[in-house]
Amino acid sequence: MSERTFHDVWVSGTEEPEWLLEATDEGAQKMQPEEPEERLLEQEGARVVDDYVVEEESPEDELMIINMGPQHPSTHGVLRLQLELEGEIIRRSKPIIGYLHTGMEKTGEQLTFMQGPTNVTRMDYLAPMHNELAFSLAVEQLLEIEIPPRAQAIRILMTELNRVSSHLVFLATAGMDIGALSMMLYGFRERESILAFFEKTTGLRMNHNYIRPGGVAADLPDGWEDDVEGIVEKVNRGVLDYEDLLKQNPIWLERTQGVGVVTAEESLAYGITGPNLRASGVNWDLRKAQPYSGIDQYEFDVPVGQHGDVYDRYRIRVQEILQSLRIVRQVADRMPKGDYRTEDRKVSPPPRARIDQSMEALIHHFKIYTGGVKVPEGEVYVAIESPRGELGAYLVSDGGTHPWRMHMRTPSFCNLQALPVAMADSLVADTVATISSLDPVLGDVDR
Repeated sequence: MSERTFHDVWVSGTEEPEWLLEATDEGAQKMQPEEPEERLLEQEGARVVDDYVVEEESPEDELMIINMGPQHPSTHGVLRLQLELEGEIIRRSKPIIGYLHTGMEKTGEQLTFMQGPTNVTRMDYLAPMHNELAFSLAVEQLLEIEIPPRAQAIRILMTELNRVSSHLVFLATAGMDIGALSMMLYGFRERESILAFFEKTTGLRMNHNYIRPGGVAADLPDGWEDDVEGIVEKVNRGVLDYEDLLKQNPIWLERTQGVGVVTAEESLAYGITGPNLRASGVNWDLRKAQPYSGIDQYEFDVPVGQHGDVYDRYRIRVQEILQSLRIVRQVADRMPKGDYRTEDRKVSPPPRARIDQSMEALIHHFKIYTGGVKVPEGEVYVAIESPRGELGAYLVSDGGTHPWRMHMRTPSFCNLQALPVAMADSLVADTVATISSLDPVLGDVDR
């Protein structure tokens, strides 16, 4: 090796010679790494994973089991991971849930069908509108009632804005987890405008109880068109900042490309849905495959990835933000006139003005909100596309005012199954990036 030192090269400002690149691990790394390769070595029973030589069968005394969580902030909730490490390489991982145990399904069976949205809205607290929509669609299918076009359009408007706000939280927290602190500020900056509109419309920033069986709780407020247009313009401008910060950032590429890979076959086998499935190359979106609430009237594209790694999962969500804004703009331009809830008086209470004028109207209102609405016997399953994937509501009615059985098929619960696959034989330093890229919400898991 030459006698020249690193200091000589640094001071002279000349290009790094080949001997220096070979002598240091950092110099030999590519700024945009390819997907991890495994290649057999000459010695029997060994292989290379991301430039680390590992033995196929390691003695037990070389393995170490550690706990991550359940209090770790980067697990995005009370998730516990048991990691079996060989040096810095994860040999096995085991997600452990059950620390939240909200019991929302059993709680839902003690509430009337009309009270149900106040419960389910708290499951996935980043996508409360979608929880309310799935539950309401299931109840409406049992009741066999029609929803007015304006109520359908308002539901699409609110849920697509909610998809944008949820993905903004993903981008903000994923950036912070990996070290892009500015992304945290950018993401919450744009999300704030959406939450302000939600508060103006529903009275709350989250857990709204706005979408209800029969329609929505209230019509859109005065000036909503300007509010929506301002949100669309602000978030579109914000996406440009996200792209400048992350898309070609060499550190971001190093930490995300080829990391946490889940193939299409593995995704389908584990029941993974949503952006995580589409990042693996599977073109499946319930808004296209099984349209609901008239969303098939609007034009939008379904972004699909190729590699199923952390980078593709990030790119899918950025593109989905733009597509959701495209839907929002179409809804705002075509918003139909009419009522915001069904006129079926078995489900909808009388107008507020009638309560002050008619005793019968007051009694009707009282009976709906205290005794509940009797729903015909039957069972139903309705699924929608939430920001995290397929969100399904399974309801069984015995003809009374309360669900006999309620079960929610939540996407985070199924997506979390992919962690052992995505983290197998990866570096422990990539753990947080992989968890974050799946975008789990533990209220959606421990429901």
